[in-house]
Amino acid sequence: MSPSRAAEAGAALLLALALLLLTACGSRLPERAFASRPAAHPSGGEPLRVGIITSATSPVGGQALTGPRDGARAYFDALNARGGLDGRRIEVETCDDGGSGVGNNTCVHRLVDERRVFALVATTALDYAGAPLVARAGVPDIGGQPLTPAYDTYPHLYGIYGSSAPRTGGEPGWGGVLYGGTEVYRWFARERDARTAAVVSYNQAASAAYARLVTRGLRAEGYRVVEEQVDFALPNFRAVAADLRAQHVDVLFDAMDTHGNVRLCEAMETLGVRVAAKVTHAQNWSSSVARDYARAPGCRDALWVTGASRNHQDTGHPAVREFRAAMGGRALSQWQLEGWAAAMWFTDAARSCLAGGGLTRACVERFMNRPEPYTARGLLLPVRHERLERPPATRNTCLSVARWQEGRGWVRQGEMTENCATVPQLGYRP
Repeated sequence: MSPSRAAEAGAALLLALALLLLTACGSRLPERAFASRPAAHPSGGEPLRVGIITSATSPVGGQALTGPRDGARAYFDALNARGGLDGRRIEVETCDDGGSGVGNNTCVHRLVDERRVFALVATTALDYAGAPLVARAGVPDIGGQPLTPAYDTYPHLYGIYGSSAPRTGGEPGWGGVLYGGTEVYRWFARERDARTAAVVSYNQAASAAYARLVTRGLRAEGYRVVEEQVDFALPNFRAVAADLRAQHVDVLFDAMDTHGNVRLCEAMETLGVRVAAKVTHAQNWSSSVARDYARAPGCRDALWVTGASRNHQDTGHPAVREFRAAMGGRALSQWQLEGWAAAMWFTDAARSCLAGGGLTRACVERFMNRPEPYTARGLLLPVRHERLERPPATRNTCLSVARWQEGRGWVRQGEMTENCATVPQLGYRP
């Protein structure tokens, strides 16, 4: 994970809750099954084939992880309608890994060895077991969602939020430690005058670990922190809601899945508990909020979201308008926009190679590794992939913030390139 993207760790660790409900992944395909490597130089004017791996059917439920895939496909469809990549059509191969390591390895084998894709784009995998095989094959994986530490571990993998880790293929991050900043907590203290924060988690390892990271960040920013933990199997959300009221909580963070968040909000609604802000993450930044929180309108009205990409409802921005036009009348989400940005990133990298005389994987990766940050026409906060020997102690970090408002949906709160602060970087083990 990029040290400046602490907010994005939430989605990865919350999705881990569902993954831990699975049985062990079992045996994986032997590495000899991946011995046949695809050509690194696409030929002539043939279609350029890219692959998208998605945990479309998984323990977290249908449609939970398909946003990046749908956004990337929409971008490539629009690109092909305009004549493709300098006359070459982009041919998209998708694969559903089912949310398991075995399924992920099968998808990697199918796309890399059988279908011989030139690159992977917008990967969204609950268990990216095939990541070392992708790296060993030298296939660029561009704009993936970092639901596992793979994008901070292996070369040739380029997550949508960037990374500063060495990525040598050994331990993730720096000696197994990743770093995240306190920018989210700084923003709410500065802009909303929040002083007392609650962190709600399950008594389950992944949830508790993320809650500890959030708590450390809040305390580093001077908050009084109220820690709440519920039983994973039989959570008593009414007791939590009552304590939130007694403790006069300003802002509420959580280390739970969407189902747990909704149940907590319903308990708060029943008891008439109100907070100034209920903060969620980019995975829940979608139009489904109105439906998900239908029985908790008071809590829904307090929903805020933070991330590293421009609000998909920011219709004043031309790149957002282009994305929305291509998506048609479909329900929209932030992950769709980030999948669109991932496809744009690959296309810009490939186009730079064609302009320079030859499209190769090595050339695409030179674009991905360049020191200039990438913004996808302003859809992303500036992203770069660098390899730092040591993690920075502090970093100047910007933040995209939106608030749910009835009748308007997600409303941008300030310009994301100006919501910035220099914040400490805190280490944690994924």
